[in-house]
Amino acid sequence: MFLKIIFLIVFFAVMVGVGIYSRKHATNVNDFVLGNRSVGPWLTAFAYGTSYFSAVVFVGYAGQFGYKYGLASTWIGIGNAVIGSLLAWVILGRRTRIMSNHLSATTMPDYFGKRYRSNALRVAASAISFVFLIPYTASVYNGLSRLFGMAFDIPYEACVIAMAVLTCVYVILGGYMATAINDFIQGIVMLFGIVAVIAAVLNGNGGFMAAVGTLSELESDVPVTLGQQGAFASFFGPDPMNLLGVIILTSLGTWGLPQMIHKFYAIKDEKSIQTGTIISTFFAIVVSGGCYFLGGFGRLYDTPAIYREDGSVIYDAIIPSMLSTLPDLLVGIVIVLVLSASMSTLSSLVLTSSSTLTLDFLKDNIIKKMSEKKQLFYMRVLLVFFIVCSVVLALFPPKSIAQFIAQLMGISWGALAGAFLAPFLYGLYWKGVTRAAVWASFACGIGITVSNMFLSYIASPINAGAIAMVAGLIVVPVVSFVTPKMDKEEVDAIFTCLDEQVVVDKKTALPKR
Repeated sequence: MFLKIIFLIVFFAVMVGVGIYSRKHATNVNDFVLGNRSVGPWLTAFAYGTSYFSAVVFVGYAGQFGYKYGLASTWIGIGNAVIGSLLAWVILGRRTRIMSNHLSATTMPDYFGKRYRSNALRVAASAISFVFLIPYTASVYNGLSRLFGMAFDIPYEACVIAMAVLTCVYVILGGYMATAINDFIQGIVMLFGIVAVIAAVLNGNGGFMAAVGTLSELESDVPVTLGQQGAFASFFGPDPMNLLGVIILTSLGTWGLPQMIHKFYAIKDEKSIQTGTIISTFFAIVVSGGCYFLGGFGRLYDTPAIYREDGSVIYDAIIPSMLSTLPDLLVGIVIVLVLSASMSTLSSLVLTSSSTLTLDFLKDNIIKKMSEKKQLFYMRVLLVFFIVCSVVLALFPPKSIAQFIAQLMGISWGALAGAFLAPFLYGLYWKGVTRAAVWASFACGIGITVSNMFLSYIASPINAGAIAMVAGLIVVPVVSFVTPKMDKEEVDAIFTCLDEQVVVDKKTALPKR
């Protein structure tokens, strides 16, 4: 217990220290929200990765999908690395940085407002972001608190409140730069921590081959396999179609999440994008691939602790049950690992939400004249307000809507990515997107996710989110072809930034002959 407490004290001290150090980088709105658009590749890549993977992945998703799909759940981690990181950086990174700078857009709603020349779209996107980032934040609290309860026997409420207060302190002090530096430190902890935990778990089960052998002897309880043995150690697992839905939601979803896209706004230069792409992909392979690979052995820890009184599985208890068998030193490392992942995600969420609500909703709409100083003040106040809302949802979750971590995240990602992904992606590459198509995408993403929360016509919120994203990718081009186009001169002016000439060294690009 003493060792665990020492780890936590050091961790908390470093986080707050970084916040104090970063105060000089948070003196104006551009610095507070974007780090003056001068953040290098390592900080940006780690900020992207640590915002991507939190306790939701390590505790909620790894536990649930590892239990459901066995070792095949590792495909989710591979999808996260290839689609959610590599392709996201290649397809979105450079264009997002160029166009957001050209439009002077500081947030995703701001991008929608200026790209489509519509303040109404900007306000609507801001409201959607604020509302649906709250359940995601609540899921982060939930996952972390389960681990704290296992390791320290601390009440869930105390864990949630302590985490919220600490996040508030360092984000309010240092803004984006504080989160980026802390993300880098936390990312290093995550990389080494996940490798150590996997090694310990496999060693505790007699090594990799012995663990896989034991897993292959289990009979599947998934109907499509008809109860056969070996499904949980197979290549595609017992239920490949539902597994595909999870891969789509957790991988493609990052392309439409405000807190993820925001990282591309702040990146420094071309070299940073190239280097950041490699670092971010490597980070995702190790952390996400490692988490889901670890979760694949969840059924080897089939104890009474993971079941409710009615016999149903508590998915969020699987990973904590697995980790409770580790030595105290490794448990301390795991606590810091998951705390790192959760704090980085939480700081990204609260900064995104407060800046969006201030700059895109209050400024020029509710409050007509808002000075730079007032904008910083309102962002900090709304940051606290957002955290309070998410704490309330974490402490008093509506049971009819979400009973475990993966559902909360599925609702949030499904709504946000379902609404934003298609108009954001198409808007970077295609001049033909219309305002009506953007509204249709918003309605489609929110409509599918919210209606399914109450009607449950799609059994899994995860699949509902994946369907919402795919639907948006179809709806936007269809509606754009049949609705009035934007003014051609306005659109051409927006895209001129992509045609500007840049002189580079021959080592970067070969000359034309």
